[in-house]
Amino acid sequence: MSTHATRERLLFADLLEGAGPDAPTLCEGWTTRDLAAHAVVRERRPDAAAGLLIKPLAARNERVRAEFAAKPYEELVRLVRGGPPRRSPYAIKQVDEAANTVEFYVHAEDVRRAQPDWTPRTLDPVFSDVLWARLEKAARVLGRACPVGLVLRRPDGQTAVARRGTPVVTVTGEPGELLLFAFGRQDAARVELEGDKDAAVRAQEASLGL
Repeated sequence: MSTHATRERLLFADLLEGAGPDAPTLCEGWTTRDLAAHAVVRERRPDAAAGLLIKPLAARNERVRAEFAAKPYEELVRLVRGGPPRRSPYAIKQVDEAANTVEFYVHAEDVRRAQPDWTPRTLDPVFSDVLWARLEKAARVLGRACPVGLVLRRPDGQTAVARRGTPVVTVTGEPGELLLFAFGRQDAARVELEGDKDAAVRAQEASLGL
């Protein structure tokens, strides 16, 4: 059975292929080639990918990513679509689903929403609930740098506190949109902000995400 992570991976690969190597993305300064190389290094070079979370190793990660970015673009897309090698922890179905569902959803939108003619995807309710469950667990980490209190709210009223504090800004939207907001893609997320006007601006401009 296809998993959410697998479906998002294949969509991401299709979008990369369709956009070509030089298209812009929501990741500032990165083209689709850069983003594809990032995805490949993350799964295939754990020694370098550790730099995504450990600052002293960031330079190594960037160096290896640049090496992969120099490869033929078609090869990068093929590696993204083909998934991790057998020796990778991501090759375990449960790990892949836990770690890559959100990863590939966000990066697929990084490609889609950087184009001038993009339109929001309609997500099925089951997938929306999966994204919400992941967001609930990660909200405090994703919102830790917000300078104001931050509450994420679904249209049905369910909420997740991303940052305690005052004044409080409440961000309302569908789970996929809230996830993008919390991952630092505030300008591209279709959400509504409520609260003090100055606080809302600060939340909109905050360095959210990992």
